[in-house]
Amino acid sequence: MSLLVVGLSHRSAPVSLLERATLNADAQTKLLQDTVAAEPAAEAAVLATCNRIELYADVDKFHAGVAELSTLLAQHSGVGLDELTPYLYVHYEDRAVHHLFSVACGLDSMVVGEGQILGQIKDSLAKAQELHSAGRLLNDLFQQALRVGKRAHSETGIDRAGQSLVTFGLQQLSSGTAVEAWAKGNAPWSSAPAPCRRWPPRPSPGPGSPRSSSPTARPTAPSASPRSSPRAPKRTCPPARYRWTRCRSS
Repeated sequence: MSLLVVGLSHRSAPVSLLERATLNADAQTKLLQDTVAAEPAAEAAVLATCNRIELYADVDKFHAGVAELSTLLAQHSGVGLDELTPYLYVHYEDRAVHHLFSVACGLDSMVVGEGQILGQIKDSLAKAQELHSAGRLLNDLFQQALRVGKRAHSETGIDRAGQSLVTFGLQQLSSGTAVEAWAKGNAPWSSAPAPCRRWPPRPSPGPGSPRSSSPTARPTAPSASPRSSPRAPKRTCPPARYRWTRCRSS
């Protein structure tokens, strides 16, 4: 038996499709029951949020499992299979574990670091346990994902990278601050490119400087040009940021 994940999220599907493919509590219950009753799956859990729907299952056949889980998602989400299939993603075995851990840490959220996903994963596990659709594999997987997510939030401070959009909007409304006004004064970055830093040109030596009195210094006539003289040596100069370096003759 192997872990298989079939789902869609804000990274793979447009918002218009995600709004139509939402699952209520009754639909999630029926989806779990039908998944466990299907031949390829022995365990099942559903992670359904406003931005993602993912079906986790322990299957014995990869291709049959993908086909069955995709059909069940289309059937219970209310979106046709032909329309839903182009936006589905599939993770298998170790990639499925890595994906759930990334979700638990907030790395796959629309706002990186948001902490609501931990509660949603916990609710998904509790629902699967209540319906007896989660066996040893999914129990261990989701519990470990919760531990990894909590550790990431406590040790890295990733939750301070951004707030939930809903929480932030409610805070702004409660304080009476216009969101548009706040966004104009707190732009996270500027789209204008940074000016290129250049070193100032090296000042020419004065009449009394050692370089001007050096016998090796060769004055150049204003009308002379390396291109017009066949005997003039070819000179190569470094980029502008190295203007303090003398040009060398090749």
